[in-house]
Parts: sequence; C-alpha cells; structure tokens
Amino acid sequence: MDSALAIDRLHFAFTVTFHYLFPQLTMGLSLLIVILKTAALRTGNAGYEESARFWARIFAINFVMGVVTGIPMEFQFGTNWARFSRDAGGVIGQTLAMEGVFSFFLESSFLGLFLYGEKRLTPKLHWWTAFLVFLGSWMSGYLIIATDAWMQHPAGYKVAPGGELLLDSFWGLLLNPWILWQYLHNMIGAVVTGSVAMASIGAYYQLSAKFRTHAGIFLRTGVIAGTLATLAMIFPTGDGQGRMVAEHQPVTLAAMEGLFETAQGAPIAILGQPDTERLELDNPLLVPNVLSFLTYRRWGAEIKGLKDFARDLWPDNIPLLYYSYHIMVGIGTLLIALMLLSAWFLWRGRLGETKPLLWALLLALPFPYIATTAGWMTAELGRQPWLVYGIMRTADGASPRVSAANGLFTLIGFLGLYLVLGILFLFLVQREIEHGPVTGGAQ
Repeated sequence: MDSALAIDRLHFAFTVTFHYLFPQLTMGLSLLIVILKTAALRTGNAGYEESARFWARIFAINFVMGVVTGIPMEFQFGTNWARFSRDAGGVIGQTLAMEGVFSFFLESSFLGLFLYGEKRLTPKLHWWTAFLVFLGSWMSGYLIIATDAWMQHPAGYKVAPGGELLLDSFWGLLLNPWILWQYLHNMIGAVVTGSVAMASIGAYYQLSAKFRTHAGIFLRTGVIAGTLATLAMIFPTGDGQGRMVAEHQPVTLAAMEGLFETAQGAPIAILGQPDTERLELDNPLLVPNVLSFLTYRRWGAEIKGLKDFARDLWPDNIPLLYYSYHIMVGIGTLLIALMLLSAWFLWRGRLGETKPLLWALLLALPFPYIATTAGWMTAELGRQPWLVYGIMRTADGASPRVSAANGLFTLIGFLGLYLVLGILFLFLVQREIEHGPVTGGAQ
C-alpha cells in the first residue's frame, strides 16, 4: 500500500474513532433523558427530574466534544480525500449538508432550551425540548448512516460524462435498503452505551453510599433499557445487518468468519486465527452448520469461501477485520449476560445490595465503547478495498498532492490535541459525577 494512502487512512480512522466516542453516548442518552422526563411528568417525583438534569449535563459535555472533534472530519474530505470529494461529493454532500443544517441546529437549539429554560417553560413544554433534542440527535444519526450506507451499497446516483457521481434520486439515497438495519443496529448500540453508562454511574453511587435515590433510578432505567437494547442488537438488528452483508458483500462475510473454503452447512467460528498465507483458520473452535442457518435459515446452505473470490476483491486486512468482528460479538454477548442477570436481580429487588453485580456494572462502562468501535471497524474494513463499494477503490479517492510526511505531521498534531481534549473531557465528567444529581433548579 502507498505510504501516503496508509497515513490518510490511519488519520481518518483515528479522528472518526475518537469523535464517535461522544455521539454514541449523546444519541443513547437522548432517549433515556426523554424516559426520565416522562417519568417525572407522570409521577411528580423530583428524583426523576434531578436525574434528567444530571444526565443532560453529561449530554452537553459530550455534545460539545462531539462538535469540536466532528468538524475536522469534514475538512479531511477535502484535504486528504480530494478525489473522493470531487467524484462523490454530488451525492454525499446532500446528506452531510442536511445533517449540519437541519439535525445539528435542531439538536443544539433545543438543548440550550432544555438546559437553561426549565424555569421559563411549563413542565410539558420542557418535556418537548427534551423530545426535540432526541429527535435531532436521531435524525443526525440517520443522515450520517445514510452517507455511509451509500458507500456500502450505492443507490440513487448516476455517472456524469466526466466520471463524477451525481445524485439521481433523492429518495433513493435516503431510502437505500442498506440503511434500515445499519441505522437500527447503530442507534440501538448507542442506547446500549447510554444504558450501561447510566447503570454504571448508578452502581458507583450505590457502592459509595451517595445519592441513593438517584442511584436506584439510574440502575432501574439503565438495566431495563440495557436489557432490551442488548437483546435487540442480536435480533432483529444484528441478524438483519448480517444478512445484508451476506447478500451484497459475500466476500466480506467470508473474511469476517475466517471462512476460506466454500462449504455447504458452513460452521461458525467461535475462536481461531486466520492465516492468509496458508489460507486456513488456525486453532479453530467451530460450531457446525450454524453460519449457514443464520445467513439463509437453512442448515445446509452454501456459503462461499474466500478462495472463490479474486484476491484483489478481498478486504485488505483480513486478520484485523476478523478480530474486530469477533471482539464486537464477544463483548456484546457478555453485555447481554450481564444485563439479563442484572434485570433478574432488579426484579427480585436485590440488585442494590448485590455488590459483585454492582461492581460488574461499574467496570462494564468502557466495554460498549470497545464493542461499538470494533463494530464500525468491521463495517469499514469489510468494505475494503472499496471506498464506494464496487465503484471507487480506496486508493483512487485519496488526495494526490498530500504526501505521507504532510499526513503524518497533521496526524501527530491531532494526537496531541485530542489527548488534551480527552483529559479535559474526563475532568469535566468526573466533576459532574462528584457533584452529583443535586436538588435545585436547572443548571
């Protein structure tokens, strides 16, 4: 691989991975805050209102960090990926502009009203500000997913005489069949992140014997929402997304599963190490026929292996793709088990006094972030070697005049800047957690 192209890919991978640490929490929290506000409106319980305020402050910190880290990615399209922007900007520019003009401003405007307008608005109007923040957040997610879905499965475009890709059908772009399962899987994943974060902070307060009323609310809300969301990550959203990959990107499916030989009744690999030189999976732990059943609902269905595809169509880093996919699935499975066990103890009224389980919830905080990052790595590594699947290769989209040295220089600068931003973020969140969901007016 060209060194400048490798740096460009690494640069964008770093900036988008760091950026997405923040939106995944805001998108998940936006729904949970609406739930807390609804409970406060119906019950009149001040604890729910204070809990909503607390998580709104956490939301606001993440929102600001998301904006600050998101803007440079827009510029990277022009600086590091100029040929991609030139040739595909007529399509992706539509959704990216809509995300900024409509969704972002809707979310940011009503977030200000939610944070500072509680004393000036009636309780019902204040609930509507929370709902509109949620709506803006999830609309923003849809438009970003629509952009990525077009790169995974191009639809609604035409090729101009000069080779540029132009928008041919606005609704074809927004209703791309790839979007449905990818969007639902992504947004439910954000709810998992928000739910685990809420349950984790609730467990921290419970173990610390602080804010016990709010700790109970955090635990109940986080565990119930987290249980439903983690189950939905497997079915129907994960199942639907997996079947889309099998239908439209079969070589990606084979790489994700480390399947080199075409098989009828293909097994699913629980463990193993893909060897791309000997074209086999080392030390495999396999469950026979399961991959065929999950993909086509038939135990004996044929799944094509990597050997049946031309080598230049293979994802260019099969081991990393394979491990990313299995890390996502492995962590997701553990989170399901944790949430189901927590829900059982919650139903029995014993969660608040079961310290090992509270510690497990507390320590689970980083794992949804790891799983989500691994999931996005699976999606983007699986699309390779294509930037726009089947149309433009990644090597053809980079900027021809940006050298490896230039890219490395700016990458090092971003590493330093984002380190400072990360420390600032942790300081601000830690301060809010120590301050706690105190009583009083909106802050």
